[in-house]
Amino acid sequence: MQYCTLNPTTGQLVRPYELADENQIEKALEGSAQAFREWRKTAFRRRGEPLEAVADRLEEKASSLARLMAEEMGKPVAEGKAEAEKCAWACRYFAQHGPSFLSADERHSDARKSSVRYDPLGPILAIMPWNFPFWQLFRFAAPALMAGNTVLLKHAPSTPGCALAIEELFRQAGFDASIVQNLFLSNQQAAQVIGDSRLRGVTLTGSTAAGREVARTAGGSLKPVVLELGGSDPFIVFPDADLKAAVQTGAAARCQNSGQSCIAAKRFLLHESIAEDFAQGLVDAMQSRNVGNPLDESTAIGPLAREDLRETLHRQVEESLEAGARLLCGGKVPPGRGFFYPPTVLADVPADAPAANQELFGPVAALRTFRDEAQAVSLANQTAYGLGASLWTSSLERAERLVPLIEAGAVFVNSMVKSDPRLPFGGIKDSGFGRELSREGIRAFTNVKTVWID
Repeated sequence: MQYCTLNPTTGQLVRPYELADENQIEKALEGSAQAFREWRKTAFRRRGEPLEAVADRLEEKASSLARLMAEEMGKPVAEGKAEAEKCAWACRYFAQHGPSFLSADERHSDARKSSVRYDPLGPILAIMPWNFPFWQLFRFAAPALMAGNTVLLKHAPSTPGCALAIEELFRQAGFDASIVQNLFLSNQQAAQVIGDSRLRGVTLTGSTAAGREVARTAGGSLKPVVLELGGSDPFIVFPDADLKAAVQTGAAARCQNSGQSCIAAKRFLLHESIAEDFAQGLVDAMQSRNVGNPLDESTAIGPLAREDLRETLHRQVEESLEAGARLLCGGKVPPGRGFFYPPTVLADVPADAPAANQELFGPVAALRTFRDEAQAVSLANQTAYGLGASLWTSSLERAERLVPLIEAGAVFVNSMVKSDPRLPFGGIKDSGFGRELSREGIRAFTNVKTVWID
């Protein structure tokens, strides 16, 4: 295994990177453990100031960071800039709100005084994916650092440049070099780090298979874990919904990050009375999106990140058609260089087709119909995943009735599912466990310590 930059627009190798050796791993672990001993003692203000400085640099460098993302994993530069700016928002949010989230809670008991503290654990390993190479790390690191932990980063092998850029951002902002460290690790080396007694926790964003392996390894060492894994989010549309808004949001939700998002809308569940109109509107909206060079500001959909990802997606589309789905648009691998895939809409998708029961990581929408609320909920929950869900209706009573029945970590009503520093983020079932962001996220890697004074 080797880390390397392979430009998905051209398919050409840009640069390889060597894996860390044993001495580098040992130095990083020991440095992180030593840095934690001092970092944990710092006042919240001292932690927040460099975090605010990181935010400044993210905004200043948003254009160059967006270009780096485009070159390494194909993200359109407009989305890359937005990603960098969202990371800055998270840094500022936790610098400002972390102290209140982590302040000791006074509790009533038989003691003269009792309280609950939230103390940091120590070095945390972050195993991050390629699809949001900055946001995924920052949504963990900003609260973890504000809580007093130190960070070791194992980034995706295909985005090494982003990993190094993240490390440099923290150093430029004034963080000690041992507080946030990047390591180019193989999976075997990552398991070794997880098992080291100096490491105190693990967070992973990635596939369900990777999550199971990390959970197994961390469990053997009794390390706390937060897992944000795959998703097959339902987008449920009732007859009383604002159909125009639902269509436009649905196309945006399916095509964000060129369809390579765990919380992208993937399964469109449509009431049979509006299914035909919605389908035509979705086809028009998706086909209107410009597919092309991610370095072009007008591009809405860039290439998929790797050739094997495109091969998997196309196989899922073909197998779904063989199972009886109808192709409304797209579905053909374009000629030429790069790992591009066209916006694709599949209608009448059978329950046993890959498009209905597997995660589609690309701009492919799967359409199914339902008769009533009960069937809509049943279809929404007819998946191993449970990350997000989008529900469209003008009836508040219906929304309040159905939200508790939908098996997902988040339900957005009349809106696209998204992550927000102010709200907890995570899933259930095969989408993982634990929460990031907000009050719950900053406490994920803390020792919830009871204090009793008599």
